Amino acid sequence: MSSQDAIGTMSAAIFDENTMASKLPKDVFERFMGAMISGEPTSAADQKVIADVLFTWARAQGAVDFAHWFFPIRGGSGAVGGAVGAFKMDTMIDLDFSSKMANKPFFGVLPHERLFQGETDGSSFPNGGLRVTHSAAAFTTWDRSSPPMIVDGVLRIPCAFVTHFGKCIDEKTPLLRSMDAVRTQGLRMLKAVGLATSAKNMYSYLGWEQEFFVVPADLYKARPDLVNCGRTLMGKLPTRNQQMDLNYFAPVPEKVNQLMNTVQAEMMKVGCPIAVKHNEVAPAQHEMSPIYCVANASADNNVLFMEIMNRESARMGLMTLFHEKPFAGINGNGKHANWSIGTDTGLNFFYPGKTEEHAKLYVTALACLAYGLCQHNELVRCSVAHAGNDHRLGAQEAPPAIISLYPGQLFEAHVDSIIAGGDILGYKAEKKMQTTGCAAAMPVEAPTEDRNRTAPFPFCGNRFEFRAVGSSQNCSFPIMVCNTIMASGMAALASLIEGGMSHRDAVADMFKQNRHVIFTGNGYSKEWPVEAVKRGLPNLVTTPMAVATWASDKNKALFEAMKVFTPEETDARAEVMYEAYVTTLRVEGETLVHMIDTGIVPACAKDLEKYKGFAKLAGGREALYVGVVEETEKLKNLLAAPHKEHLADEANYLCEQLKPQMEAVRALVDQAEGLLEAGLYPFPTYEALLYSHHH
Repeated sequence: MSSQDAIGTMSAAIFDENTMASKLPKDVFERFMGAMISGEPTSAADQKVIADVLFTWARAQGAVDFAHWFFPIRGGSGAVGGAVGAFKMDTMIDLDFSSKMANKPFFGVLPHERLFQGETDGSSFPNGGLRVTHSAAAFTTWDRSSPPMIVDGVLRIPCAFVTHFGKCIDEKTPLLRSMDAVRTQGLRMLKAVGLATSAKNMYSYLGWEQEFFVVPADLYKARPDLVNCGRTLMGKLPTRNQQMDLNYFAPVPEKVNQLMNTVQAEMMKVGCPIAVKHNEVAPAQHEMSPIYCVANASADNNVLFMEIMNRESARMGLMTLFHEKPFAGINGNGKHANWSIGTDTGLNFFYPGKTEEHAKLYVTALACLAYGLCQHNELVRCSVAHAGNDHRLGAQEAPPAIISLYPGQLFEAHVDSIIAGGDILGYKAEKKMQTTGCAAAMPVEAPTEDRNRTAPFPFCGNRFEFRAVGSSQNCSFPIMVCNTIMASGMAALASLIEGGMSHRDAVADMFKQNRHVIFTGNGYSKEWPVEAVKRGLPNLVTTPMAVATWASDKNKALFEAMKVFTPEETDARAEVMYEAYVTTLRVEGETLVHMIDTGIVPACAKDLEKYKGFAKLAGGREALYVGVVEETEKLKNLLAAPHKEHLADEANYLCEQLKPQMEAVRALVDQAEGLLEAGLYPFPTYEALLYSHHH
């Protein structure tokens, strides 16, 4: 069997429900599964049985250590590796405390107490003031709905991370709480409308599409901006970049293909079915995507994917870039989050289906989604707000910063019909056969609605695709917000019906109140921002603008009602987002200054020296090179200015003052690169980074 036969070794290294069911006593397994719905703790007796079975299974897989794997609030735009998780490795041994020897013997074991709970320092991770050095305790606790797996000989236990007082300081805990909200409000709504009344549970699903660049590791290391910031702060596009879309779906370069095959096999071992691999639009850009699964496990898989990509890239002399915009002038990286919710009986809320029940549920669900996106529009924008994503949102490669819903043009007409008094039923989700016009190729089956790549929230047949998620983000945060706003919509609809309104009238009322969030036109057009203002939809084009809306009274009330965040946790998250933004921009500014002082200015001086006595040949070099120095001095002065007292003010200062100056400096440096004698430019060029590993 090939070492890259992904199918042959799939799920070999994951302790999933199938493995658990086959190895645990039936009663222990059933109690364990039931506790994930009820929220009841697993008893000490069952914990011991599970730990012993897990230890035996892990040892048979070659595991020596175990680790609580959790997900601090690190935000997007990480310089290295995207949204990496956190863990420390503990060897699966313990002392024999029954021994009377002074030096007690040790033996292999997985203590059940340490399997289900751990402790670490909460103040050393971003926490928004919820932990300080003299009050630092924080705890990891197994997310029982996300299965343990073995990675590099370590049994990883996916965990939630909370403080001594139960405040969440991670990405997973809010996601799990939002999934509980979907369950609670979803079942309540189903009962109110009289649909799928046999359902006992609700699930939130996620399928991610991860984009990334692959570049040679030696060239990456020679670029201080890539090493420190994850993106290039200077660089002139090569004459051939993505003008003719030559890279999109082209044959994958051999080294990158080998990398992706290896990563696919590694991910399949831990139960993540990577189903798609291909070249993306920009040169050196690629994408990999799995089949969907339950949202929290899928988010865990995405973090692991980024980690394994980094590991395997390094082994092959490559580097994977997950930053949203590693290279100016060509497409950046997104992470489209395909999201849906459904019942334990198999009903998908976002699939029109072929039965009357399916059709009613679909229209009802979209009324709830429209409510959530409209009433909590700023919240959805905040979920994808960070420094890296500011380079993408609104460009001709990503949706605009305006959050709107695209359910399809035919469904939009159906919404208007319902508002006007029509029945909930009537929307025909019928696929159509489109002829190819030739004998050899059969007609194709086209879906009812066309795709809209300019929409931040388009319908995709049986799910909605949140296209604004940044590639370096942990999926947990945006999906938590999607779940929360959907739960709020289902709660609102249930309240209307519980208050005496009919199902039809409640759906019509919600569509009427939130009709203006539905947009099926071109999100890239110049007219759309103008139209959005008329509709009352916010256009929060920068992270500071978005984060300023996060901890509003309205949002705090929502999170508290849905039991996702306390007001204190909501405030803390805003502080963390501001801190991440401020730190990112300051690191970028200081890195740019360093590269110019130590690389660009000396190169310019050497180049200019060659033109002494040949002023006409030098052209505008001297003025340009002096301009680089002068504009860099302005940048230094901005960086040296005293920090603002409040994080929000500091973030706005850096966004409005520092960032434009960095762009002004870059524009001159990139002009200089085009004039410097070949070989004098002190850093690997875009051309070398993007193409040299293809051969």
